[in-house]
Amino acid sequence: MTDLFPAADERELLRQAAATHTAASRDLENFLRRLPEVPDPADITEYATLLSREERARGDRQAAADAAGLQLPSMESE
Repeated sequence: MTDLFPAADERELLRQAAATHTAASRDLENFLRRLPEVPDPADITEYATLLSREERARGDRQAAADAAGLQLPSMESE
């Protein structure tokens, strides 16, 4: 039996992951643009939440890139 909706290929999953990461980065940037000179505890909590979301999205994007065959050698110096 043929699926009515074929699964997205790895490149489409990578594009979606990149878009999600871009949105998370944009939200973080917008927060930093409106950050007061002296952050209060709510600002720190919001920053932690946005940063965590951005880091998670970056990891998902990297995993999608790896699955699409875009593995990069380690960029850490030895």
